[in-house]
Amino acid sequence: MKISDIAFISANSLGERKFRFALNLIGILIGCAAITGLISLTQGMNADISGELGALGGNTITVIPGRMGPGQGMGSGVTVTLDWRDLTMLEELPDIDLVAPTVSGGGATYSLKGDLYMVSVTGVTDVYFQINEGTEVESGRTLLRSDNAVAVIGYSVAVPDPDGEPLVEVGDRIKLTADVNAEEKVLTVRVVGILEETGGFMASDSDFFIPLKTVEQFFETNGKYDTIQVLVEDSDLVEAVAYNIEDEIEGVTAITASSAMDMISSITGTIEAVLGGVAAISLLVAGVGIINTMTVSVMERTKEIGTMKALGAKSTDILIIFMIEAALTGMVGGVLGAGFGFVLGDLVGTYVGISATPTITLALMVVGFAVVTSVVSGLYPSWSASQLSPVEALRHE
Repeated sequence: MKISDIAFISANSLGERKFRFALNLIGILIGCAAITGLISLTQGMNADISGELGALGGNTITVIPGRMGPGQGMGSGVTVTLDWRDLTMLEELPDIDLVAPTVSGGGATYSLKGDLYMVSVTGVTDVYFQINEGTEVESGRTLLRSDNAVAVIGYSVAVPDPDGEPLVEVGDRIKLTADVNAEEKVLTVRVVGILEETGGFMASDSDFFIPLKTVEQFFETNGKYDTIQVLVEDSDLVEAVAYNIEDEIEGVTAITASSAMDMISSITGTIEAVLGGVAAISLLVAGVGIINTMTVSVMERTKEIGTMKALGAKSTDILIIFMIEAALTGMVGGVLGAGFGFVLGDLVGTYVGISATPTITLALMVVGFAVVTSVVSGLYPSWSASQLSPVEALRHE
């Protein structure tokens, strides 16, 4: 038989059995949509985080307490902290231009027009804003070295409701309340600056930036820093300086933009593999359905198969007819599933604030996986059909 005749018979057979074809199609479509949607969301999350890390600047190094790396956990069983000694050592190391310690005081609450809000308080120096050039001020100014009991606030603090009017302006005073060592303390700060809205995973829209010395006194941090940021103006020296920091200061990790991106890519890659695997189970379940329906189809078309063999069709022709039916089911289901998955991923991403990243490569991989799954699932029924004896098949009722 000509390949064109075989293809026509396969397509015509699917058209005559629309209901079963639709059932198989739905199974394949759901599996492909799940894979496409989940992976596109994960890829979008990876791209968003990488973009924000890149915005931090390739010349910035963040020093954190504890070792991070293959086979190492944070601290490796040893309590490590950052203090003024580490700050002094960093300032004395070569090729380092700016150093800025930070302290995360924790959460605090404040009241505006009868509504209670929670905010993250971070203690920084004036150098912090020089290092983090992406942190732009919309109104007012950043911190000065002489500042005390003032605050630079994130955009969402000033405008809690995106569709509403600003509730806080430069010059306003805000009373922060926090639990410090099981004791309630109150700190009143004057707003000197409001940051531009950033959005994203690493946004500072809901943060309060307060002078480091004020946070240390209020939250009683005992001279300990959470991180120390370092600026290396010569981008070619960033990795070397990071290595030197870890070598000179015991028990710390120096994170560059490059190393952070590698870690994030590793984490999101694992998430992508797990979610893709879970979604692929749906496709395998659909494959079982294809085996079932094609086996029933072979039984129903036994006499038809016998007639084709009696007219000269070879076993390989019969095998190819059924394999093409399976492949067409997988291809149509894969294409529709990939398209639906991209739409679903975009809708979910918009709802949760993640940019889904649809790609042609992902679509082709999903369609290919669907075709392979369908062909493998239809292999046994197709082989069974090709092995039928024409005499016995014609006698079948």
